[in-house]
Amino acid sequence: MNLYTVLLVDDEEEVIRVIMKKLNWEKLGFSVIGYANNGIKALEMVEEYQPDVVMTDIRMPYMDGLELSHRIRTDYPATQLLLFTGFDEFEYAKEAIHLKITDYILKPVNAIELTNVFTTLKIKLDKEISEKRSVQILQKYYMESLPLLQANFYSTLIEGRIHEDELASYLSDYQISFSGPYFCCIVIHTSSTQVPENMNPLLLATSVRKQAEERLSVRWNTKSFSYLGNTVMIAQLKSADMLSDLTDECDRFCKYARKIIGAVVTVGVGQICGDIMELQQSYSTAREAVSYRVIYGASRAINIKEIAPQEKGEAGASDDEINMLFKAIRLGTEENVTEAVDNYMKNVVFPEKSLQYHHIAVIEMTGALYRFSVNNGIADGNFPADMKDLYSSLLDLEPKSLRSWLLEISQAFRISLINARSRSTQSFVFKAQEYVRSNYADDTLSLDRVCSVLNVSNSYFSTIFKKETGKSFIGYLTDYRMEQASRLLIETNEKNYIIANQVGYADPNYFSYVFKRQFGVSPSKYRAEHTDGER
Repeated sequence: MNLYTVLLVDDEEEVIRVIMKKLNWEKLGFSVIGYANNGIKALEMVEEYQPDVVMTDIRMPYMDGLELSHRIRTDYPATQLLLFTGFDEFEYAKEAIHLKITDYILKPVNAIELTNVFTTLKIKLDKEISEKRSVQILQKYYMESLPLLQANFYSTLIEGRIHEDELASYLSDYQISFSGPYFCCIVIHTSSTQVPENMNPLLLATSVRKQAEERLSVRWNTKSFSYLGNTVMIAQLKSADMLSDLTDECDRFCKYARKIIGAVVTVGVGQICGDIMELQQSYSTAREAVSYRVIYGASRAINIKEIAPQEKGEAGASDDEINMLFKAIRLGTEENVTEAVDNYMKNVVFPEKSLQYHHIAVIEMTGALYRFSVNNGIADGNFPADMKDLYSSLLDLEPKSLRSWLLEISQAFRISLINARSRSTQSFVFKAQEYVRSNYADDTLSLDRVCSVLNVSNSYFSTIFKKETGKSFIGYLTDYRMEQASRLLIETNEKNYIIANQVGYADPNYFSYVFKRQFGVSPSKYRAEHTDGER
């Protein structure tokens, strides 16, 4: 049977050991995945393991149980929280009622009381999971949809088929309000091939949509509808720099959907716009962002601005075949590009029509390729200064030679985009490392701050940083600070608390804790071991 996971948090290790021994956890339906002796360590473990239940003491060093509960409730709302406290802390703990604490347990911990608490909690968790996975509930979600006229309007809007002079009438007739002032389309794609056992893919997608509406609609004032097999949301932002926050929240939703209902969800975040008449382009880029899951992986949010900052679309290239070729250049393999070139040659350039049609097709193809190179920041060395010379030479080429030219330039574009993406990720990882080296002494330095400076979402930055360096950002920052601390301990006679402050730790006790975890000895002992031989 599947066991619910529990994380225990208390700075007294003996208390944790007693709790672990007092209960038959497996019989109750739970499994203790580990324990932490302070709130900061607990938060790291929650991020890594996402336990179903966190049971925490209130009084702890570095981050107390109430602050830990607040952070968990904000970022991981599905996690159940239990507080165990001393009698004199109980009224203090009751003040945290707004945190929706599941239960309060008085110390010393009583085995019977603990058993009752976790028995009740198991029933509650079973009920929540059952409701979310119940076929009857999913059927109800499936039958619920936005009014037909509103859904049709949203679809028509992102297709670019609403004229500006008709807009006010549509909004009034369909009782739709867009307050903005900024807008962004997000496309929510649910995998139809990776689904829980005995689950209907269509019902699963409907459940994902319902959960997305519940978690995203309030803060982002979204308009949601189904389109081409995906859920599309039009999010409204108060400022343009909130796009990274939207991406991070969508990323957390993807992980939530995987954990709670077993769905593999990818969210594409399109470009931001200041006019709802520009939502066609925002939708187009959001749908394109979803396609990048073949590069960056599923179960995450992908922001088109972050992964392809130079790629702006191909104005004027509307044929299906040319769009398929451009998609293969962006996302496909060398074989995919070859296949797309052959398809384009077969269906567009050499159909059984007039010579005039062939000439027009070649000119349109060349123009589309040129626009693609410009919009994607690809060097224009593939094109002469006078395009007439290129047109003239291409029109005279026999089919085999023209195909070779198109294949060569398409493969060159593909390599250019791969290199551009690599340079882009390496560049901002380098900038982040430079920022750490310049600001590591600042105790307020954090992942949020670095992402704000670089103007990227936490989720994308964390993924790329770990891929490029092999470490999480916090791990890299800690390692760098410890490297500087060890150097100062050997090269100077400064006291430990001064060195702690110099490397970004306001609390010297926490500095000692981290240092010992890193090197296996306290700062004082480290200094003695490395300087005794020099005296």
